[in-house]
Amino acid sequence: MKNMKFHKNAIKDASLNDEVSEDFIVKGIEDGTIVLPDNIKRKKKRYYAIGKNLSKKINANIGSSPIHIDIDEEVLKMKVAVEYGAHSVMDLSLGKKIKVIRKKVLEMCPVMVGTVPIYETGFELSLKRKDIVEMKIEDFLKTVEEQAKDGVDFMTIHAGVTLNSMERTFKEKRVMDVVSRGGSFLIAWMKYNGKESPLYTYYDKILDILKEYNVTISLGDGLRPGACIDGTDRGQVEELLILGELVDRAREKGVQVMVEGPGHLYLQHIQSNIEVMKRVTHNAPFYVLGPLVNDISAGYDHIVGAIGGTLAAYFGADFLCYVTPAEHLKLPDVDDVKEGVLASKIAAFSADLALGKSYALKRNTEMSKARKKLDWERMAKLSIDEKNFRECREKYKIKDSDVCSMCGEFCAVKRLNEIIG
Repeated sequence: MKNMKFHKNAIKDASLNDEVSEDFIVKGIEDGTIVLPDNIKRKKKRYYAIGKNLSKKINANIGSSPIHIDIDEEVLKMKVAVEYGAHSVMDLSLGKKIKVIRKKVLEMCPVMVGTVPIYETGFELSLKRKDIVEMKIEDFLKTVEEQAKDGVDFMTIHAGVTLNSMERTFKEKRVMDVVSRGGSFLIAWMKYNGKESPLYTYYDKILDILKEYNVTISLGDGLRPGACIDGTDRGQVEELLILGELVDRAREKGVQVMVEGPGHLYLQHIQSNIEVMKRVTHNAPFYVLGPLVNDISAGYDHIVGAIGGTLAAYFGADFLCYVTPAEHLKLPDVDDVKEGVLASKIAAFSADLALGKSYALKRNTEMSKARKKLDWERMAKLSIDEKNFRECREKYKIKDSDVCSMCGEFCAVKRLNEIIG
């Protein structure tokens, strides 16, 4: 693994969490089909691997905005996300307390943590009354190294947003142009300076820092479609081709790498997108936002993301970034985080079940057996959200505890149990 450094129990714990051998994890890391984000500066309570033939993992984004900053709320979001099943958390904070929030999250989070360094770089420049177009590569590298020293496990780097991919995107005359914050930063920089993106030009320098701390690079999809009608266009595909080359360069350097993907996509385009991505990147782990399969469901985008996420995971995506009900509307609050994680958890489990993962088959079958027996206590423990299950049962208390308030004494399961045992 080219001298990659992991904490003592990281590979063992990751293998146990996925019910595979340590050799399986090691071989996947060597091949580049599995990543195990594990910054050497921060030991975690739980280690998870992401990639080929492993269970699907989910990520929850948290973070303040310049308009609303509350350190305690962000920590609570992190705790709720992990409680309900997130395998990782990304801190996307903006505002004057970026560093404080990040260090607090890193200190208290039991799972891997990711960031997007260009966000902090842009905000730091704004404090000096400078715009992102005035960014020097030294500004960005400084942020990357500082976050690596703090213990960040993986970082989104939009190195595939180049002059060429930008040109192809704008020639497409998209409806939504560019919706990635990082992508828009780099496009503004290239337009203003008339030069190639510094993240592409100095990609090797970025890799050198990440390798030192064993930080996994997550190659960001800065040109991802923000509307279904823009999906799978030349700009998106051109960026993906560049990302495939950048994957090779990261592997040659001994840096773990995964690739981020769309975005908004028509449902019928999901399978082909996954297949092309896997081919172009030689089976690098794929990290998808959603995908969102329609554009009209503001307030319910966690459901739309779960639909797209289930299909994406079934066809080969490895890592689902949650979408919350707040998407396109506002900064997510704690309740939004919970709903987003549960929706992604349902998507990941559904895909694992369809793919025949033993843990999913076992749990699903046990739930069916518990229902057959009308064993409500067992059903509660097997439920995706035990607390909600119990609250629903308590709301409509009935004398016959064997049944629910839907059918009551006419319960089909109860009657058949009485007849055939």
